[in-house]
Parts: sequence; structure tokens; C-alpha cells
Amino acid sequence: MRIGICEDDDDLRSVLTRTLRDEEFEVLATSGGREAVRAFSADPPDLLVLDIGLPDADGRDVCQALRAHGVDAPVLFLTARGQLTDRLSGFHAGGDDYLTKPFALAELIVRIRALLKRAPGGEARGPSGGLRLDPTKHGVSLAQRTEALTPTEFRLMAALAGRPGEVLRRRELVAAAWPDGAIVHDNTLDAYIGRLRRKLRELGAAEELVTVRGVGYVLR
Repeated sequence: MRIGICEDDDDLRSVLTRTLRDEEFEVLATSGGREAVRAFSADPPDLLVLDIGLPDADGRDVCQALRAHGVDAPVLFLTARGQLTDRLSGFHAGGDDYLTKPFALAELIVRIRALLKRAPGGEARGPSGGLRLDPTKHGVSLAQRTEALTPTEFRLMAALAGRPGEVLRRRELVAAAWPDGAIVHDNTLDAYIGRLRRKLRELGAAEELVTVRGVGYVLR
């Protein structure tokens, strides 16, 4: 089984790598969000361990970008922040478990094995047509063109791109795009969808955001 790690602290990354290899896992370790998206999208591991507080990106955005690129491996977040809102935002971003620093390595191993046991092992899926999400720049790219996105637009786009062809209900989109529990009116969500539609058109993307009346939206 292969474990992907993204942790910017050199000492901790080294300890995690050594510990997991001692447990007979293969390990691919990265130190930044851009490197993680590039490496793990090209060759998805069986499980991801992502630090939230990365120097070049928020680990939750990295997770959403990977989901949008078709990576469906379980994600275990590491963070120094342990408040309920922090944990909920990690789950809304596509994470499967959450471990607060400092932590015992034995607990990390137990959580990893539990996630691997529950993992469905389905085929990775992602948007067709070549759309790519970059969490370090908060942008969406097609070929050599890039459109900048606000953090909220990025999270919304990542949620839709991570489940192409599937209708996402409004409440799911609100939870993904506003993970801190903000109260969001329907017209606010509609406005953000409108901005994303315009940016996809400007990119010349084949995908479009389709309204499913009374339910939500789907990326097709």
C-alpha cells in the first residue's frame, strides 16, 4: 500500500516517512501543496496524509484540488488547530479523518489502517476536457490558459469538479465553499455559480455548470 504525505516540517516529514516505512508502507513524501497536487494527481496513492498549514497553500484546498483531479484516496488531515469548526471544515473539504498535533505515532498508524480498511478502492474520476485546479494560485487552467479564482470560487469549483456528472445539492455546495459555517443565501450561491460559468467560458472549456431546478448544480 502506498501512502502520500504532504508536510512542510522537515523533521516531522522525516519521522512520518520512517515510521510508515517501518510499517511496510511505500511512502511518497512532499513538502508543499503544488508539489503534492502534481505528484499525487499523476500517481494517486492509496491514502493521503496532508498537513493543513502548508507554506504555499491551505491543505484543505490541496485536498479539494486532488478530488477535482479524480483522486479518491482517503485523506487524513494533520493540523495544530483542533477546534470543532476546523475539523468540520476539513471534512467539508473532502477529508476523511483529522489528527491534531502533537499526536502519538501509534494513533496515526491505527487511523491510517482504519481508513484503508474502509476505502472502497473505486476508480479515480475527474473532469474531462483537461481542466486543472491549482490550490497555490487559486486558479483553474485549461491548456496554457489560467483563470484566477477567489478562495470561495476555488472551493466551489473543486466540489463540482470532484464529482463530474453528479448533481450536488445546494447545501452540499454551501458546506464545501463556506466551510466555516457561514449563513449563505441562495442568491449568493447563484452569483458565485454565475462567475464560474463566465470564467469557464473565457477559458473555452467544454464543461458547463448546469442548473438542476430545485436541487442544485452539476458539472457536465
